[in-house]
Amino acid sequence: MRIDPRPLPAVLPFLGDLPPLLTRLYAARGVRSEVELDKSLKQLIPYQRLKGIDAAVDLLVVALEQRQRILIVGDFDADGATASTVGTLGLRLLGAAHVDYLVPNRFEYGYGLTPEIVAVALQREPQLLITVDNGISSVEGVAAAKAAGLKVLVTDHHLPGDELPAADAIVNPNQPGCEFPSKALAGVGVIFYVLMALRARLRDLGWYADKPQPNIGDLLDLVALGSVADVVPLDANNRILVHQGLERIRAGRARPGIKAILEVAKRDAARITSTDLGFILGPRLNAAGRLDDMSLGIECLLTTDMAAAREMAAQLDGMNQDRKSIEQGMQREALAQLKDLPVESMPYGLCLFDPEWHQGVIGILASRMKERYFRPTIAFADAGDGLLKGSGRSVQGFHIRDALAVVASQHPNLIAKYGGHAMAAGLTLPEANFPLFAQAFDAEVRRQLREEDLTGRLLTDGTLAVEEFHLELARALRHAGPWGQHFPEPLFHGVFQLVEQRVVGERHLKVVLKSECGSVKLDGIAFGVDREVWPNPTVRWVELAYKLDVNEFRGNETVQLMIAHIEPR
Repeated sequence: MRIDPRPLPAVLPFLGDLPPLLTRLYAARGVRSEVELDKSLKQLIPYQRLKGIDAAVDLLVVALEQRQRILIVGDFDADGATASTVGTLGLRLLGAAHVDYLVPNRFEYGYGLTPEIVAVALQREPQLLITVDNGISSVEGVAAAKAAGLKVLVTDHHLPGDELPAADAIVNPNQPGCEFPSKALAGVGVIFYVLMALRARLRDLGWYADKPQPNIGDLLDLVALGSVADVVPLDANNRILVHQGLERIRAGRARPGIKAILEVAKRDAARITSTDLGFILGPRLNAAGRLDDMSLGIECLLTTDMAAAREMAAQLDGMNQDRKSIEQGMQREALAQLKDLPVESMPYGLCLFDPEWHQGVIGILASRMKERYFRPTIAFADAGDGLLKGSGRSVQGFHIRDALAVVASQHPNLIAKYGGHAMAAGLTLPEANFPLFAQAFDAEVRRQLREEDLTGRLLTDGTLAVEEFHLELARALRHAGPWGQHFPEPLFHGVFQLVEQRVVGERHLKVVLKSECGSVKLDGIAFGVDREVWPNPTVRWVELAYKLDVNEFRGNETVQLMIAHIEPR
């Protein structure tokens, strides 16, 4: 693992009266003006800049006026679940008479609006079908819905293919010709923008002349959760959405389902951060879609009954524990496949497959193996009917969805279908094609990346002076975000004297450290350490990459280092 300083601009921007450290941190993350740090809703990019937004609102206004039956078709991950919830609640709030949702079971139907899902949807007799967090690649599914006489509104954020579906309206910042400056909206962010535009149109039409205007801002806790859980880049626009959602959660104004999941995870809502959204709430919500049916997660978010929310949150927590157990077994099997492979013979692009692996967990497995071996990784599971389902995760500098497009163009009929983002993608291919695909994927990674790109690299924000290890700074860093993808939480490095070390839980290393000059004693914790290396009583000095955090125990707050990397010095 290489530890390098995060690049800074030649001239630091003026960001008001911020402390020098915060100015440096923001500048290293691309902030160039004070406006980018304004997290008020008035700074959101106007919805009018989204291509297709007027056509989408036209459809929705007619649906509301005619009391049409609206069916939302979502995805089976946390973004899809929150987007389905936001769409359902938001449309009801704005006056829709009949709104329901449908989420495909990933094991029966796979991803997106397929003709098979349209057949299921038709049983509910909808008149308007809305996709959330999917649909931009659903050419055949949209055609089937249109052939059945439905109006179709596609809202999505994924990259489109060569052909767009023939929907009545498409809202997607990544569709050709869309001038919306932020291409990073999550699926839940896109449907929230559609609701903003609809409310404005209804206001202009006089719907709220004799009644209060609905506050769709109450849905921002869901928007924040889905955005962070989907690991979209937290550009200035997404930081506003996430910040506003976090503020509602901290103020006790979250949906009962979010409150219940926090309770079962033993997290204080008043102290929640964006990291908690990604690592505490997101996995529990995702567990339903990974192992069973995401409807449980959506129902947990939809309910207004706290007792029912607690019951469903407990079920989600149990599923997440099952998911962890399955994942650990799959990791052991994946490591066994690679253990005898010399480093110099390891593919640049890893493709892993076991016929017993769980379809719903291969994405997490790919992520874990990518983190261990520092190279793009695709994990495959048996999808039945002679097909394999693959889920891929990438490293910085390698656009995995575009790489699949290259492989597909060079080898026609090798891949049945694919889609995704720069850092994550999914695909389906015949099992017989797996060896050839693995070779082709490795060749494409080798074409784009060099050996030094696969060594693992941690970018840090430098060292902290002894006088900076204090609670005020730790608290300031916690709330200076929200931190997330492409706007990473501050990470520092330094050399420390190792005073005490012990393992807690199964693989967590608790340490007591002294600063290099020995004048400050600090607590630290490293999660998921290698038990063959730690604890190590012979080590006296260590080099760390760490986050400065606040540890609360029995009402007492202390500084704690959250250790991202530790090695003997």
